[in-house]
Amino acid sequence: MARQPRLDAPGALHHVMGRGIEGVKIFCSNTDREDFLSRLEELCNSEACKVYAWAFLDNHYHLLTRTGKEALSVNMRKLLTGYVVNFNRRHKRYGHLFQNRYKSIVCEDDPYLLELTRYIHLNPIRAGKVKNLEGLDGYRWCGHSAIMGNVERTWQDKDTVLAYFGKRRNEAIKRYRSFVEQGITQGKRSELVGGGLVRSLGGWSQVLSLRRAGEKVQSDDRVLGSSEFVESVLFEAEEKVKETLRLNRKITDLKTLAGKIRKETGIEESDLRSGSKMRPIAKARKIFARIAVKKMGYSGAEVARFLGVTTSAVNRLAVSKELDEVKMYT
Repeated sequence: MARQPRLDAPGALHHVMGRGIEGVKIFCSNTDREDFLSRLEELCNSEACKVYAWAFLDNHYHLLTRTGKEALSVNMRKLLTGYVVNFNRRHKRYGHLFQNRYKSIVCEDDPYLLELTRYIHLNPIRAGKVKNLEGLDGYRWCGHSAIMGNVERTWQDKDTVLAYFGKRRNEAIKRYRSFVEQGITQGKRSELVGGGLVRSLGGWSQVLSLRRAGEKVQSDDRVLGSSEFVESVLFEAEEKVKETLRLNRKITDLKTLAGKIRKETGIEESDLRSGSKMRPIAKARKIFARIAVKKMGYSGAEVARFLGVTTSAVNRLAVSKELDEVKMYT
């Protein structure tokens, strides 16, 4: 079965998980962990995303993040690609580090922002990295210690989580800690990390009761939330697909796109492919790359071959900020 496309939208809440290939360690030292965190900090400080919860285990990681200025796929590429390069260099290894692509689930804020924050932050206890909640309070490689105020992580969004527990910070921290403590006995909760219909609804009891009542529900294994939330996310995704199809009916291939840009800007196809760094040509090339990759679905390598540049150059161009100019082609 072909894998389904990721779901994303500005402001979407995601539970992201990634594992080492064949179970290998993705964090072998504190240097590795600090490298990963510094890249995460850079994304948050640039407002590309927000991070509410996170935990590092030896062979996998969890993030609870909300997309900001950039799509989740862009953020994860920036986060993981550079990390793998440095990890391989440090540990004198080659090849892939992560197992397949990362897993991401679009989540409904209420109640899952709090439920997932607790679940993610209890990972070190479940994995035996710390013995109890007291150990977790100061554990550096999990976002819980930052919310408790014991480890400084200025980039982590702690206020959003604590706002659920009261206006006075000290009291909110106590209530948050009590909430986390109540989750220790719950163990691993499969409905938060997998399970299709079960995940979308929040548990088997709800599934069975609705089935007995003969009620039809919407579900998708890429979404965690109520039936109505799942339906709204899927509707938005379908509208994006329709928009792309409408665009593709107007601009069917890269050569047609180059012709459209020539008509609007006067920049010839030969100039686009010349490698010239003259400002009007470079700007038109950015627009071309962004439309081809983001709107038409071409890979960076395909666009690179057409333009006669490197794939990495196209990927940089595709995330440029020429948004207003792009609109006139769609």
